[in-house]
Amino acid sequence: MPIIAIAGAQTPLDTTSWSPVARIVYERKWASPFVYHYPSVHQVRFEMELRAATVAAAERLGYSGMKFSDFKDARCNPWVWQRTELGGFKIREGVPPAAGIRDIFVNGSLYATECATATIIVVYKAVLDTIGDTQFNRLFDGLLLYDWQVDDDLRLIKRKGIESYPGDLLYINNPDFDPATPQWRGENVVKISDDHFYGHPLGVAPLEIFITGLNGVRRPGAFISAYLTDDVVYPDHAYLSQFAPGMRQKVIGRIGGKRVVD
Repeated sequence: MPIIAIAGAQTPLDTTSWSPVARIVYERKWASPFVYHYPSVHQVRFEMELRAATVAAAERLGYSGMKFSDFKDARCNPWVWQRTELGGFKIREGVPPAAGIRDIFVNGSLYATECATATIIVVYKAVLDTIGDTQFNRLFDGLLLYDWQVDDDLRLIKRKGIESYPGDLLYINNPDFDPATPQWRGENVVKISDDHFYGHPLGVAPLEIFITGLNGVRRPGAFISAYLTDDVVYPDHAYLSQFAPGMRQKVIGRIGGKRVVD
């Protein structure tokens, strides 16, 4: 049964010009038992392409050379970012935020941080690749990278118990973590596909690899396995879609007597 409703009507879209991951996510949503409502074709495509960009950014960050550290030992390129007292990265005055994000992927060996900040870096890179430098620099002026303290314009949304798709941010909880290594209380990951995830510093791997790794750093006598929670986090696709280039809506046709815009 079709489940993507655009302007109140249900119809499949021509996705031949979309990126492969965008098409996969669209087809998954189309086949889902849940109903997803969109006011325009543009918002459908923007979400799918932002998800695809998130997957691509996660895979690239995994090969960037960025190291793992706790906040105490976090480091960044001092010509681009200023390290804060708490171990975050604040964009230097005069440096465009877009250039700062790109530098992490180009000069990854100069950076070290933990998994939450790495996950947020992935999302910022995906948004940058989707909306372009001009809008990114305007939205995220004075950008700070630190844990889950994100800019208001990223508008992260958290839901529990919903179906997840590539590009979603998920969490693997490790309830019996060793108090001596609190950085392994869990792992923030980006969903790449049904059976692969990105997490820093491991990179892209199947879920069981992350589970096994976290189980190996539990407290002595631990017996509760790490597990993937049902929390799903994603940026506000509808809000961000208005900043994508060429996004003036135009009528492209009618479905069931209703106008459909793109």
